Amino acid sequence: MDFSPLWDWFRVLHATSGIKLTIFYDSFDRWRFFNGFLTSVRLMGVCLVASVVIGVVGAWIQGSRLRVLRLVTQGYIQFFRNTPPLVQLYFFYFALGSYLKVTTGNGMSVPIVSNFTWAAICLSFYAGAFNVEIFRAGIEAVPPGQREAALTLGLSRRQAVGLVVLPQALRIVIPPLGNDFVAMVKDSALVSSLGVQDITQLGKVYSASTFLFFETYNVVAFLYLVMTIGLSLMVRGLEARLKRQVTDGA
Repeated sequence: MDFSPLWDWFRVLHATSGIKLTIFYDSFDRWRFFNGFLTSVRLMGVCLVASVVIGVVGAWIQGSRLRVLRLVTQGYIQFFRNTPPLVQLYFFYFALGSYLKVTTGNGMSVPIVSNFTWAAICLSFYAGAFNVEIFRAGIEAVPPGQREAALTLGLSRRQAVGLVVLPQALRIVIPPLGNDFVAMVKDSALVSSLGVQDITQLGKVYSASTFLFFETYNVVAFLYLVMTIGLSLMVRGLEARLKRQVTDGA
């Protein structure tokens, strides 16, 4: 698809109104911001999947008979839910990262884990702490008779949870899970503090070099709006699809 007319329109807009959006009509700036957008999307994709896995595993551990595992999980939840995500990013990247370095042949100290990886790990654990409680509440909302019936039919506890309880809990947790996902997209702007080349970081660098603060942050805000609204529509679509499956099954 040829977007040249659109880029030309932004060039004309600058000539007629003074609104300078080189992010669109300059190929170098446009490619930089496109890569930043892809970085943000890639980060969110990793964090969404990892946080859901953490939530499911944590909720399962919450129902475990092993008290030590339950206490460890509760400690994890309390730490990540009650400390600022920016502090957590600094803790992972600067505190833990300072111990995970190797020395190259020329004597330079190089970190083993990249800033992008630390950001993905931290945001996944942060969102996962909320998802544990979301999945736990969803599992507890499923009538106990469902699990008892599965156990009576000969399924193991793990099979009863995975095949009977979780599918029903999923329909319950979709709305709050969607809200958590949208919050995570907005919180992802904090990774720019670690130098991750996401949209926010590129916006900071670009506006500082061009002094186009108004134009730049309007574009940055719009791109985050695209991601959050797109994600919200996907969650609503999934919720509607699951409701249709229940109606058709009934």
